Amino acid sequence: MLSVFGIHPPCPGSVDVSMAPVRRSKAGAALAALLAGAVTAAGALIGGPAHAQAETPRAAAAAYAGPLFDAHLHYNDEAVARYPIADVLGRLQRSGVRAVIANSRPNDGTRALATARDVARQAGVTVVPFVRLYRNRADYTGWHADPGIVEMVMRELAAGTDAGPYRGLGEFHLYESGNADGPTARRLMQLAEQRGLAVLAHVDDVAIEKLLAHAPKATLIWAHSGIGGVPIERVRALLQRHPTLLGELSYRPGLSEGDGRLSPAWRALFIEMPDRFLVGSDTWINGRWDDYENLMQQARRWLGDLPAPVARRIAWENGAGLFGLPAP
Repeated sequence: MLSVFGIHPPCPGSVDVSMAPVRRSKAGAALAALLAGAVTAAGALIGGPAHAQAETPRAAAAAYAGPLFDAHLHYNDEAVARYPIADVLGRLQRSGVRAVIANSRPNDGTRALATARDVARQAGVTVVPFVRLYRNRADYTGWHADPGIVEMVMRELAAGTDAGPYRGLGEFHLYESGNADGPTARRLMQLAEQRGLAVLAHVDDVAIEKLLAHAPKATLIWAHSGIGGVPIERVRALLQRHPTLLGELSYRPGLSEGDGRLSPAWRALFIEMPDRFLVGSDTWINGRWDDYENLMQQARRWLGDLPAPVARRIAWENGAGLFGLPAP
């Protein structure tokens, strides 16, 4: 069995966590406070407040080498036709990815990954299945006005998967934020809150507020943390206002600089809120599957610019803790 980045796949007798409830880690605030105190103390030792606030040039940091939780993975019908499951799991294993949120168009792809439970276990990968709202491409733009979507979701939830029950809903898109107030979006958010399901949503910042107004206690994973370039201060404000909101980081504008290093503004936010972010790949087209290992290496590079405890939280612990996965 292969060992990737020093991580060994769990043995076949490891605990099955597919039934574990969605939960949030409570250690993030303490970690952020500890890190903030360490930064302040270091500044004082150097020579007072002026030095504590000054940004010193960063030496090249080693890439993060721990486990990854991919919180945004699609195995759509185009990918199913081109990449057999053994190929998919090989890409994940070589990338050090130990768990994924799988959601696909249609849901057949996710069920196929879940069915390959023994092969996934051998690769050291846990599949966390979500019900996607899309039966076909037309549903990308029309799902919010189609009452049949709720019926489809209810059928999928009742059937479950070979890996156990579905753990969330999405990814879904809202290209007009006002559609977040429609009856289908409202019903699905309330359903997620009632059943303890996480929601993965590709929406703007206005729609985030609307969706959480329907279900304030639902766990909402914001795909791309504002792909349209929502200002980082707006991201911070939404996270502060909504304790069940998490940010997924694929495609996020401004996250890294030209050399792949983490931008100072995002680094500061991650240290401030280490328990609120997740890494993702967003394999929405086959080109992303072709480049999968490089995408994960890019994430490892900017994760390496963070203090080690923060990097591991964002890379693995936040996602694993959300779904009750054991330490790898």
